[in-house]
Amino acid sequence: MTTLNTMIVALKALRRNPTRAMLTTLGIVIGIAAVITMMELGRGSSTSIQRSIQKMGANSVLVMPGWRRSSGVSLGSGSANNLTAGDAEAIGRECPSVAIYSPVVRGSSLQVIYGSNNWVPWRIEGTSPEYLTIRNWEVEEGRAFNERDVERNARVCLLGATVIRELFGGLSPLDCEIRIGNTTFKVIGTLKSKGANMMGMDEDDTIILPWTTMRMRVTGLRSGTPTHTTSTAASKPGELYPATGIALYPEENTLVTEDAMHTPKLTYIDQIIFSAISTDKIDQALDEVNRLLRERHRLKPDSTDDFRVHNSADFMNMLDTTSTLLTNLLLGVALISLVVGGVGIMNIMLVSVTERTREIGLRMAVGARSRDILKQFLIEAMVLCLAGGIIGILLGHGAALFIEYQFKWPIESSPDAVVAAVAVSAAVGLVFGFYPAYKASRLDPIEALRYE
Repeated sequence: MTTLNTMIVALKALRRNPTRAMLTTLGIVIGIAAVITMMELGRGSSTSIQRSIQKMGANSVLVMPGWRRSSGVSLGSGSANNLTAGDAEAIGRECPSVAIYSPVVRGSSLQVIYGSNNWVPWRIEGTSPEYLTIRNWEVEEGRAFNERDVERNARVCLLGATVIRELFGGLSPLDCEIRIGNTTFKVIGTLKSKGANMMGMDEDDTIILPWTTMRMRVTGLRSGTPTHTTSTAASKPGELYPATGIALYPEENTLVTEDAMHTPKLTYIDQIIFSAISTDKIDQALDEVNRLLRERHRLKPDSTDDFRVHNSADFMNMLDTTSTLLTNLLLGVALISLVVGGVGIMNIMLVSVTERTREIGLRMAVGARSRDILKQFLIEAMVLCLAGGIIGILLGHGAALFIEYQFKWPIESSPDAVVAAVAVSAAVGLVFGFYPAYKASRLDPIEALRYE
């Protein structure tokens, strides 16, 4: 008997009991649907984590000051003032594995005013132009500030989408002036929306301005060297020579004095963010930065670091690993249901062999060989599993779409999972259908014909 004829006989046998065939495949349907749903949810979670990494900068590393004590009480990490702009420049100059760097000065609970509207952004940061590159942040409208703006403490800023919505009602803020604290800033650009980060914080609730402006004009100068101011007694040099009555020097212009502030070399900053040349160079960059800062801070070999390094890639890898672990755990549970479905198919096939004993004996009596009987029952089992697999794939994808729509959970289709589901379905049919088929093929035709 040819394989085609055997398949036709097997399909006709399944059509005689459609209800039993449908119930037999139910275990496979549930198992495959669970596998597909878990795979799509797991891949969606991994993709979401990778997007968060891209938002933060895949190769970015954050250096923060250490902690200090006040009256015996620890003020927590980042409370010390021991990172300077010189440290940031040295990292860019002496660490070959570092691609770009940016000093960061942060402000907190600062009110921003435009007209009759006011808002307190989640984050106001003073940075350098390289900060946007490190964070993979694009300017949507206008321009970013440049090194010249940093050097002259320019009162310019970039606004995030949330700040624009709250202060300007969604209208373009370009060339408008806002007030941060007591200082007026000109809006020269808007930032492309990033949405919420992995911690649920709104990345768009942000204002970015030159770090020198932030330190000198907004947060106040924190310097390791005293700043010198011009004595008001000498502000009118002409008074020193009353005999002539002519001022030897022009009076100081208050606007010039205000806009010509010079940033001291030893100016403390809140953070340093840098990006490694590539992902595989992050560890090397960390070693270089660690050695450099210990040397610059004159730390002894047995002293602990007075700074903290946070590698966002390590944190994201941990989250990705956790997500993969949970996905694999749920996938294992789904595979158990597949095994249960396979056992159900084997049970039904054994019942089918018992019910069709006389039919098997009759077929053998008219010339069917044992391998034909074996092939027929294997085909029946595989057809049941493949049909259950196809239905399970459709139901699993539908369930994933429902979860995405109802609970806003990210999903991603997985062609590999579909192919694997079909292969697993066929394998389940082959494995769990072999014993009933083998038992049927080993029946004695004479005894089978006598079976009642």
